[in-house]
Amino acid sequence: MKFSDLEHDYDGLIVRSATKVTSDVLTAGTRLKVVARAGTGVDNVDVDAATQNGIIVMNTPTGNSISAAELTCGLILSLSRQIPQAASSMKQGKWDRKKYMGSELHGKTLGILGLGRIGKEVATRMQSFQMKTIGYDPIIPPEVTAEFGVQQFSLEEIWGQCDYITVHTPLLPSTTGLVNDATFSKCKRGVQVINCARGGIIDEAALLRALESGQCGGAGLDVFTEEPPRDRALVDHPLVISLPHLGASTHEAQNRCGEEVALQIVDLVKDRALLGAVNAPALTKAFSPETKPWIRLGEALGRLFHYLLPEVRGEIQVTTTGGALKNSGSFLCSAVAIGLLQNSDKKVNLVNACIFAKDVGIQVTSYHSLDSSETALEVSGGGLCLTGGLSGGAPCLSQIGASDFKSPVSLNGTLLLWRDEANLLKLIGALAAAGSRLQTLHVSEGYTVAEISAPLSDLSALGSCLQITLPA
Repeated sequence: MKFSDLEHDYDGLIVRSATKVTSDVLTAGTRLKVVARAGTGVDNVDVDAATQNGIIVMNTPTGNSISAAELTCGLILSLSRQIPQAASSMKQGKWDRKKYMGSELHGKTLGILGLGRIGKEVATRMQSFQMKTIGYDPIIPPEVTAEFGVQQFSLEEIWGQCDYITVHTPLLPSTTGLVNDATFSKCKRGVQVINCARGGIIDEAALLRALESGQCGGAGLDVFTEEPPRDRALVDHPLVISLPHLGASTHEAQNRCGEEVALQIVDLVKDRALLGAVNAPALTKAFSPETKPWIRLGEALGRLFHYLLPEVRGEIQVTTTGGALKNSGSFLCSAVAIGLLQNSDKKVNLVNACIFAKDVGIQVTSYHSLDSSETALEVSGGGLCLTGGLSGGAPCLSQIGASDFKSPVSLNGTLLLWRDEANLLKLIGALAAAGSRLQTLHVSEGYTVAEISAPLSDLSALGSCLQITLPA
């Protein structure tokens, strides 16, 4: 496939781990809306570039969890009894019973760094060997992991307790080199480590030094910093069991990931749901029929806000009220930001709107108020406050500042707005001359808004009038 094919033919791209989706690929794919990774890790995708281009990156986080967990458990068992080394020795015609003396797992302590889906599956399996399972996770609460038998400790408290350590975290700046010279020095002498997550979480040079000194008694590695590794020092080490990244290499995992990613894209295209979003988790709640009118309202209020305060900068607060909008702040911030950036030359959507807003000095924040049971959305900042809601499922404006409108103002089509009273005769004359007509006139203390059927090219007869065009 060539870059030129992406530009004209594809709205979505499905990849496995070996395909590199670079910034150049994402820029070339002008129609791309989603990049889907059939698997867990997305380090082969330039997620930041995708976000900048408004492209959703999704994965199938559950598809290979069982396979990766089972492989981890297999490596723990293999390390404890040196199974691969003994099998290789037998194939060489040897009978080395004394050389391959092993250790029981019963009563040993397994430290699990990362207690998500795979970490949990590893824990429950190794508990059947009567291993004590402890762990660390910066996100999952200790009371949750306690339910599946893992007691959490800080990293500093974990190192010295473990007979085995397995890592199940994504590869991030904060997790690169998580197991290193300093941490090995705090571990029990002879600790054994397993990495079926991502190469680089265990510092490979530090691991080699620990193996040579005896501080580390063995390692099971399914992943490497460079794949395939050109430096063979760890692969060839007698205390290392190395595999060619087989974590998801089962028939079941491959089938499951393929099916899951296809279904996720179908749900996205049909506007039913957004699952597995890596760079737009806030949007997972934005794909239900109930939320879409509120997204349209957020965009419309953002547009109106921009018309009234085109040079606004600083904080714009999105305030929601009513139970239906309790957890909607994140995606409504994005919707409002789209409206505020209506004149941007970039491809702005719910994925990247808040990022682009921040780039121009606008920080969109959210707050859910319990002061009112009425379901409403308020956008405020720079001395301006707009309040809106839904009328018959359509977005409408109910209030500008302290000025209430007696009937809701439709936020569709073309509006004319005055900060004072409008001259009705001049308005009717201007509309007649332009072939437009007055649909509804709304008057409040301080503002007058006219809904008209078509925009006017000449506003000179209407005084200090602002014409606002909103999507129909």
